[in-house]
Amino acid sequence: MKEFSHKILAVLMSFVVLFSTTSFAITKHFCGDTLVDTAIFSKASNCGMESQKTTSKTTSKTISGCSIVKTGCCTDEQLLVDGQDEMQLQVDKISFNQELFIASFIYTYINRFENLENNVSSFVAYKPPLVIKEIFKIDETYLI
Repeated sequence: MKEFSHKILAVLMSFVVLFSTTSFAITKHFCGDTLVDTAIFSKASNCGMESQKTTSKTTSKTISGCSIVKTGCCTDEQLLVDGQDEMQLQVDKISFNQELFIASFIYTYINRFENLENNVSSFVAYKPPLVIKEIFKIDETYLI
């Protein structure tokens, strides 16, 4: 049982390290104010307005000093979630109180399981009760 719990703990800790160091990107494609597509680890697909965006975005007309600029309605947003990139334990900067805590924790953990091999039972000196009648037969009811 002890080895099994150690294996489970090791697997859980490896998942914690994996998920804390993984970085990923979430890409969103909006057409106007409407969310069209969301993608993780890849680029979000467009809504088909991207082909018109290149011609209409840069088109500007000047009419007697006024300029009209047409812009595309599509926008892309990208959210980057950075993982932890430092996984170094600095042992040389441990204070005395931390050393004392670690030493006392290890000492109590090791001595916790010291005397578990001696199974002491408190009922060894007592005899079991004598069975005079079969009690389950007395309490049974039979349907006829």
